[in-house]
Amino acid sequence: MAAHRRPRQHPTRGTAARTAVTLTLAGAATAAGLGAGTGHADPQRSPAEVRAEVDRLYREAEVATEQYNGAKEKADAAGRRLAGLQDEAARKEDRLNTARESLGAVAAAQYRAGGLDPALQLALSSDPGAYLDGAAFVERAGTRQAAAVRRVRGELREVEQVRATARTELTSLTARRAELGEHRETITAKLAEARGLLARLTPVERPVERTAPPSHPTRSARPDLTPSSGTTSRAAAAVAYARAKLGSPYVWGATGPNAFDCSGLIQAAYRSAGVSLPRTTYAQIGAGHRVSRAQLRPGDLVFFYSGISHVGLYIGNGQMIHAPNPSAPVRVAPIDQMPFAGATRVV
Repeated sequence: MAAHRRPRQHPTRGTAARTAVTLTLAGAATAAGLGAGTGHADPQRSPAEVRAEVDRLYREAEVATEQYNGAKEKADAAGRRLAGLQDEAARKEDRLNTARESLGAVAAAQYRAGGLDPALQLALSSDPGAYLDGAAFVERAGTRQAAAVRRVRGELREVEQVRATARTELTSLTARRAELGEHRETITAKLAEARGLLARLTPVERPVERTAPPSHPTRSARPDLTPSSGTTSRAAAAVAYARAKLGSPYVWGATGPNAFDCSGLIQAAYRSAGVSLPRTTYAQIGAGHRVSRAQLRPGDLVFFYSGISHVGLYIGNGQMIHAPNPSAPVRVAPIDQMPFAGATRVV
């Protein structure tokens, strides 16, 4: 056993080695910085720099959220198509089985009737007239058998076609689900890193989103939605829905009724008004006709950032209702708070 003992290290050398390893790991962690997904904040960063980093992480998480929403929409559609194809395949298989049973019955009857040569059957028959009627029946049965074979073959081809389409949809669904998992991991990592950074700031240092400007607190709180403003009844209903959801939490991927992400709030607001909108920001911007910033009226959709990754519902006087991010609930905010990318009028 003595031969397997490790050599005794000098206390000073062991301590020095451990210190060197610790410093090396610390240096590597510092070099990785905040871009490493869940790395710790550089203690030398100012509160303003940390807030900027948090804003960047929230934007990136929102981009991933909209990608997740798009992938989920495609996965849901593929799932519905697959379910429909499975039902169709089951119905066609029932018809195929019925056709096979019919073919089997005709074949069995013909086999039982075909044991003797037709001429011999005629010679031995005690009733030649009845035999001739029977012979005609056999010929008709042969014709029916050929038709039955064609039906079976047709039904079989249809079943195989539906099964092939279902396999394609299953492949698509599997890919969409894998995509969902990737986006979910990205979102979770970005939000976790943002939370970690915010935890390092005092309540006073943390970012505070601007709401209605103090110069028009009353007007911005109740925008003009009368017919003279050009707002339709459906747009007014969408705004009313969004207003009723003020204070609701932001949850990525949520479409209500108690929590929302940015595009989920817009979709739910217009759904309440009887208007169906796409799920994602980059699809919603194409759902109506584009309007300029100068043409905005309550109920219009306003979009932000070059990637069209955020959307709000315009309510007049330069204000919108939107679901900002996990650190802020649904609220009223000025549209000049973020880089304006465009607007769409749905109704």
